[in-house]
Amino acid sequence: MIAAPEIPTDFTLLQESETHFSSDTDFEDIEGKNQKQGKGKTCKKGKKGPGEKGKGGNGGGKPGGPNRMNGHHQQNGVENMMLFEVVKMGKSAMQSVVDDWIESYKHDRDIALLDLINFFIQCSGCKGVVTAEMFRHMQNSEIIRKMTEEFDEDSGDYPLTMAGPQWKKFKSSFCEFIGVLVRQCQYSIIYDEYMMDTVISLLTGLSDSQVRAFRHTSTLAAMKLMTALVNVALNLSINMDNTQRQYEAERNKIIGKRANDRLELLLQKRKELQENQDEIENMMNAIFKGVFVHRYRDAIAEIRAICIEEIGIWMKMYSDAFLNDSYLKYVGWTMHDKQGEVRLKCLTALQGLYYNKELNSKLELFTSRFKDRIVSMTLDKEYDVAVQAIKLLTLVLQSSEEVLTAEDCENVYHLVYSAHRPVAVAAGEFLYKKLFSRRDPEDDGMLKRRGRQGPNANLVKTLVFFFLESELHEHAAYLVDSMWDCATDLLKDWECMNSLLLEEPLNGEEPLTDRQESALIEIMLCTIRQAAECHPPVGRGTGKRVLTAKEKKTQLDDRTRITELFAVALPQLLAKHLDALLRQIRDIVEKHTDTDVLEACSKTYHALCNEEFTIFNRVDIARSQLIDELADKFNRLLEDFLQEGEEPDEDDAYQVLSTLKRITAFHNAHDLSRWDLFGCNYKLLKTGIENGDMPEQIVIHALQCTHYVILWQLAKISESSSTKEDLLRLKKQMRVFCQICQHYLTNVNSAVKEQAFTILCDVLMIFSHQIMTGGRDMLEPLVYTPDSSLQSELLSFILDHVFIDQDDDNNSADGQQDDEASKIEALHKRRNLLAAFCKLIVYTVVEMNTAADIFKQYMKYYNDYGDIIKETMSKTRQIDKIQCAKTLILSLQQLFNEMIQENGYNFDRSSPTFSGIKELARRFALTFGLDQLKTREAIAMLHKDGIEFAFKEPNPQGESHPPLNLAFLDILSEFSSKLLRQDKRTVYVYLEKFMTFQMSLRREDVWLPLMSYRNSLLAGGDDDTMSVISGISSRGSTVRNKKTKPATGKRKVPEAEESSSSDSMWLNREQTMHTPVMMQTPQLTSTIMREPKRLRPEENYMGVYPMQPEHHQAPLDYNTQVTWMLAQRQQEEAARQQQERAAMNYVKLRTNLQHAIRRGTSLMEDDEEPIVEDVMMSSEGRIEDLNEGMDFDTMDIDLPPSKNRRERTELKPDFFDPASIMDESVLGVSMF
Repeated sequence: MIAAPEIPTDFTLLQESETHFSSDTDFEDIEGKNQKQGKGKTCKKGKKGPGEKGKGGNGGGKPGGPNRMNGHHQQNGVENMMLFEVVKMGKSAMQSVVDDWIESYKHDRDIALLDLINFFIQCSGCKGVVTAEMFRHMQNSEIIRKMTEEFDEDSGDYPLTMAGPQWKKFKSSFCEFIGVLVRQCQYSIIYDEYMMDTVISLLTGLSDSQVRAFRHTSTLAAMKLMTALVNVALNLSINMDNTQRQYEAERNKIIGKRANDRLELLLQKRKELQENQDEIENMMNAIFKGVFVHRYRDAIAEIRAICIEEIGIWMKMYSDAFLNDSYLKYVGWTMHDKQGEVRLKCLTALQGLYYNKELNSKLELFTSRFKDRIVSMTLDKEYDVAVQAIKLLTLVLQSSEEVLTAEDCENVYHLVYSAHRPVAVAAGEFLYKKLFSRRDPEDDGMLKRRGRQGPNANLVKTLVFFFLESELHEHAAYLVDSMWDCATDLLKDWECMNSLLLEEPLNGEEPLTDRQESALIEIMLCTIRQAAECHPPVGRGTGKRVLTAKEKKTQLDDRTRITELFAVALPQLLAKHLDALLRQIRDIVEKHTDTDVLEACSKTYHALCNEEFTIFNRVDIARSQLIDELADKFNRLLEDFLQEGEEPDEDDAYQVLSTLKRITAFHNAHDLSRWDLFGCNYKLLKTGIENGDMPEQIVIHALQCTHYVILWQLAKISESSSTKEDLLRLKKQMRVFCQICQHYLTNVNSAVKEQAFTILCDVLMIFSHQIMTGGRDMLEPLVYTPDSSLQSELLSFILDHVFIDQDDDNNSADGQQDDEASKIEALHKRRNLLAAFCKLIVYTVVEMNTAADIFKQYMKYYNDYGDIIKETMSKTRQIDKIQCAKTLILSLQQLFNEMIQENGYNFDRSSPTFSGIKELARRFALTFGLDQLKTREAIAMLHKDGIEFAFKEPNPQGESHPPLNLAFLDILSEFSSKLLRQDKRTVYVYLEKFMTFQMSLRREDVWLPLMSYRNSLLAGGDDDTMSVISGISSRGSTVRNKKTKPATGKRKVPEAEESSSSDSMWLNREQTMHTPVMMQTPQLTSTIMREPKRLRPEENYMGVYPMQPEHHQAPLDYNTQVTWMLAQRQQEEAARQQQERAAMNYVKLRTNLQHAIRRGTSLMEDDEEPIVEDVMMSSEGRIEDLNEGMDFDTMDIDLPPSKNRRERTELKPDFFDPASIMDESVLGVSMF
């Protein structure tokens, strides 16, 4: 098509910073208006002379006259906005708005026309206003040029294109206003040769504007005005025909009965109607030639679409005047438009014409000329256009079947297989109208018949023939879905389909071939699925939609009907085609080796081998024959394959593997025990172990097949009474098979090892003590418990093949997408392996302590296996809380030992490795929950094992150096918060048994774990500390009363004291433990915050205790030493209590800060539980923790204890302000 030139956008627009309207125009003193009476000559095309606009009218235009809208004076164009605002608001009473304008027009038509002109200007989005002066003295082109300058150049939006609820209904209101205006003026005003000429002239000028807003709005207005005039012309034509008939009837009367005055009146009326008709035609010609002819090929697709849409309405409404080739050619040409929106309007316009069969004769020439274009539009790139093109061809087909050739129809037929459902449904309707809607007269007598003799029998055959000829057999579901809406009765006639498959053909009727029957069965299955599921096949539609109540009822009725029909028909169909089915399954098994295909065949046999079916014997014989052949072939091939002295070639290996695959697939669903497959598989596996060169796939399937043999034997023994010999034989086979699998755990091939591991886990699980549950005590001889070597190998497999980095797996070389898919698949496989082993732990098939190696991976592999490990912890805790706790501490000890082996004993406790172990301990502690009573014994046992481990390895350099594993106490302190208060005291006493007197005095960094752990145990209240002191005092008095020999610094703890608490029974040990005499911890003053140089520990202690060499010190007797100690305690008891409280708070604050840091980046917050702690801390605890957090190279700083709560409040610093940490005024400590 020829497009209009591009609209220039560089014309100048004037900006208005003030009001939209000028204040120098008043409509009261307009000269010369309202002078013209009656009709006058005017240009039919809307062109007026310069002086015509200000002439003519009815009255003087008084300011307060009734013609004023709302009864007020129109100034500065304010009323021009009123009409636009009313239409914009979408008032429903549009007729009253038009009536008010007509009253205004009758009183002063110039002002009313000015309102209407400004209405069109305002609807175009222009800020300018046409004043009375401009209306009187300026041509339309000059007015339009002036209005163009008033446009807002910053925005290209105008009412027809604006978004938002305010403008959503503007277009419909705008079009409604024009239609109502013409309808209300059709009897007088439109014939005054003034109003319509002015409006048409304005709209014609605006439609030719370079401004898109003017052109779009005026074209829409002109087209709607034309539509309204066409309606008026149609009414005039009808009235003229009626008047002509009345005139002819009156004139045909005899002279005596003829009314001459009536004839004269009818002649006058016909003349007036003819004059009005001529004027209307002149107006329509002016609009068509002035607007449509230019704008139907506008550069803007929306404008072109408006023109085509309206001309379709004209041709449909007034076909006598417009439905001819002179107007149809515009629609035909525009069907080649580049924009789908315009092509769509062409098709919808033509649909309205072809729908009326009375108009077909007028469309013959158009159809023959543009039919090929319409057919080609069925493949339009815009799906909406393609759908409407197919619907248009369906209407053409209904109007005349001879128009479309066979080739034209075939172009539409294949679209029933389109993936786009609306296109396919439209094509299905076309197909149904063409091939299935015609009914022969002889079929009328068959309407009441059913089945093969029913009216749908031939239609079903036609559907089958069409499906086969389309050569797209795999798309039967698409064909059914395409015709589902238009041919529901045909597609749901399952009784007819069954009769075509079961009954013999009638006389003279050709039977269906095997290929046709297969196609009919496939179509029938697709219709059943469509009726039962009520959603399109895969590839059509975005998903399942919500069914309505009516659709749900239809679905339920269809399912009931399907059940009733096929419960009877299915056995008959199966019996008729059973031999063919079994023969095809056998062929498939012999030709294919794919595991999925073989398993599908095996499942089919299993479904058919139901003893309740009448076909059971036939299917069982066919199955037995197939298995006999496979077993004989396997034994024969295996004998040649394992023959000594010869190396098997690839062909022999392939034959053995393919046969073994088939047997394994069938053994999965069928009991093949009578073929004794265990012996040959055992021989094959044993040879593989001895020689080590067995192909991996053969080993994998042999292991799987042997596994099935054992499981079927177990099922047979469990379901029926069995002899002792059967139990012993199964026991022997099972244990031999486990040994074979254990050997293959060390195979070089990963796939073989994974298969052996998976089967071992299954066998151990099945033949565990769980096998006797449910009253099956007779199976007790079959219970098998793995020995320590097997458990160790299973655990080693997990550690080597599960807990590995993702990069260690084999990566795919087919691109990043395949690489990601392979990684996900590999991870899924590893998760299954880990879950299989964890199941053995949960069901106590293997020792629980083997889980330690699993638990220690909790944090490192949390993203991959965190859920499995956490669930395993939960299950093991339910089985045995104490053993689970011992396993947890064992996993931490293993990690600690690994760290020692890697870094040595002088490792950095701030290293990531040690911090990771501590974090894992914290996670373990969180899993114990909030109920401390339930986990009391488990937590106590955990601390016991941890303490023993920490002091297990003494330092070779002597007691003055810490034990080698002392740092483990720092990890153990993470569990202190789970102890009850009384248990903390018990654990503290147990800890003292491992400490010497010198240990209690140490303050070096290497002893910090011990101090931290002691403080965490003391964080429970003053009564705990007092109980320890009182215990020491009582021991001192006991010794003094007994007057024993002088003490040497160590003595045995009395047995009565050890058993003083019922909570400390587990503290008794075989060996005798020595408890040192505890002395008061001295207060130390540190200068490290002033002096960056690190002081040696001996220098720090020398300032407090000037120690002399041991050989210069006079020996003290034991009584003197104890007396001195008690005196010291009485003097410093209050200070000691405060210091112990500070030590407790040190651990609390340290734990809180660590938790706050960890929670910020933790990936495992679901492990956490609420921890309620006392937030009131002494200043000593805060400062010690701040020194720890700042990593100062310093010792503990002991501050004088605060006297009351007020002093503690005054000493509270801001922990996040470094200045406050170093500020002496805040700390209240003199630094020197």
